[in-house]
Amino acid sequence: MTPMPPSSQPGACCPEFARMSRRGLFSRLVALTGATTVVGSAAITTSAAALAPAPSVLVVLSLRGAADGLSLVVPHDDPVYYSARPDIAVPADRLLAKDGKFGLHPQLAPLLPLWQGGRLAAVHGTGLPAPNRSHFSAMEEVEDADPGSDVRTGWLNRLIGTDAGASPLQGFNVGGGVVPTSLYGPQAVMSAGDVESVQIPGDDKWDTTKGRRASLHRLWDQDRSTLGTAMRSLFGALDDFAPVRETADRVASYPRTDLGRALSEVARVIRGDVGVEVITVDHGDWDMHSDVGSAERGRLRDNTRDLATAVAAFFDDIGDLAGKVTLVTISEFGRRVAQNASHGLDHGYGNVMLLAGAGVKGARYYGTMAPLTGDVDSDVPVTTDYRSVLAEVVATRFGASTAEVFPRFSPEPVGVMTSL
Repeated sequence: MTPMPPSSQPGACCPEFARMSRRGLFSRLVALTGATTVVGSAAITTSAAALAPAPSVLVVLSLRGAADGLSLVVPHDDPVYYSARPDIAVPADRLLAKDGKFGLHPQLAPLLPLWQGGRLAAVHGTGLPAPNRSHFSAMEEVEDADPGSDVRTGWLNRLIGTDAGASPLQGFNVGGGVVPTSLYGPQAVMSAGDVESVQIPGDDKWDTTKGRRASLHRLWDQDRSTLGTAMRSLFGALDDFAPVRETADRVASYPRTDLGRALSEVARVIRGDVGVEVITVDHGDWDMHSDVGSAERGRLRDNTRDLATAVAAFFDDIGDLAGKVTLVTISEFGRRVAQNASHGLDHGYGNVMLLAGAGVKGARYYGTMAPLTGDVDSDVPVTTDYRSVLAEVVATRFGASTAEVFPRFSPEPVGVMTSL
């Protein structure tokens, strides 16, 4: 999903975020590389043999625009939080799942069953090793996860690449036709706005003679060029994906929002069980420089409610398959500690990550948070490199080498995940 146009974004003050979609940012690059073949509204790279059902699935939910971690998971024991945000702070008596330091925003209530069941946790004070307050630069850095390298490969693409038999069915982006930086790289992946888009245009129920597909096979089956090989592999990938298209669409169980629709598609991919291991999806816009609102009203309240209701519906939808699915939220950076003159929050640094599902040691808050300072330039300090959190997921759920997925990085233990 791309950010809304400027006219429909009340309070958005960043031209780079409001005027440029992520699809626009990368579309020319993908078109020039020839790394993908466009099929309808789906973009699919060269295919390989179908996979067995994936033993573990990772869903990466990106909160685009820089979500305010101090509102999602509130450090209620720090008086500076309340003095720095006299109009927008979430009252301590409204918080959920409180311990001596933190509590959840009240609109996260739909996720309480996951928390109480030990399947939802939060890691505070996470972020990049150095501040980066540019939305798209920070997105690139977070998703590349290999600072200083000139190799254009995302961390999820590297994760897929640790499997010698990697297939494009292992990585799937639910969104536009261009994959996020995290999935970009030499390993083949798939991207589509919805499950029904993963097909050859015209190869549908109205083509009763299957003439469209037959003509394409006549054109490419004997072609031994690189393009011919890619097209034949493409046909195989589409066939392998067929069980996903046959799964029921349960969108009615979700909130009627972009995120609800997207996570319903993610659930279909997982229920199809064709070997998809990593799935990316976006939720935005969290770029709130003005009129953040309060616990009772406003944009942050609405976004938080959408996030919680959609994620809760997703885990209900996948049922028993939740035993192999881990969902992680990530945002490019956090917001400043103090509210600004417009009752909003400017670009900051440290943030919170939520982890839900398989392998999560839940009902706990992880990470450390230094005492806050309340001047307008104060940030949430980063005390846990976000890659340490992701590395724990990679190692425990996939048994992959963290050195391959996060080159030149030595993870520190977080403790949020159980081993396989």
